[in-house]
Amino acid sequence: MIGRIGPKLVLASHNKGKLKEIAELLAPFGIEAVPASEFGLPEPEETEDSFAGNALLKARFAAKGSGLPALSDDSGLCVEALGGEPGVYTADWAETGNGRDWLLAMTKVEDRLQALGPDASRAAEFVCVLALVWPDGREETFEGRVAGTLAWPPRGEMGFGYDPVFVPEGHRQSFAELDPAEKKAISHRAQAFAKLKAALGAA
Repeated sequence: MIGRIGPKLVLASHNKGKLKEIAELLAPFGIEAVPASEFGLPEPEETEDSFAGNALLKARFAAKGSGLPALSDDSGLCVEALGGEPGVYTADWAETGNGRDWLLAMTKVEDRLQALGPDASRAAEFVCVLALVWPDGREETFEGRVAGTLAWPPRGEMGFGYDPVFVPEGHRQSFAELDPAEKKAISHRAQAFAKLKAALGAA
């Protein structure tokens, strides 16, 4: 069973979109979410080959560096026809010499699908794993997934990352076109948080 978190925890992320979503999801529990940057903590190199592995790596680093419970998120886009890529390398596909370019990343995915021919599956899913780590070494992970298909060209101005090309199952709009409240209700991150919330409620 999950242990008590306390009034404050560290968010082991520097992604502003993720930070905003996670802080809003924690607020109803009276938990203040403090970015790792406020403790001067850099982002550790993600060396694991799974979402859970990388999420735990980041949370352990933040918990050790801050002395507070730490929550991290590792998430990504897994494309069926690409053997699950970009997967844990989702952010890497956006890297340039001057930061991340998400249009570049989306274009890479589309180019690879186009190279497979018109019959290539456009099925994909977003995966999110939340890792909660206490300074004493206790750990919990929570996973969420949402299935969908990839659209092209990118659509919508809301959301972040690959949201403009991902159309969740049962919808016609991309994640970047959906009202933020609707996206939060069905997203992979929301599903992982539902499991975290259930654990918090049982604490």
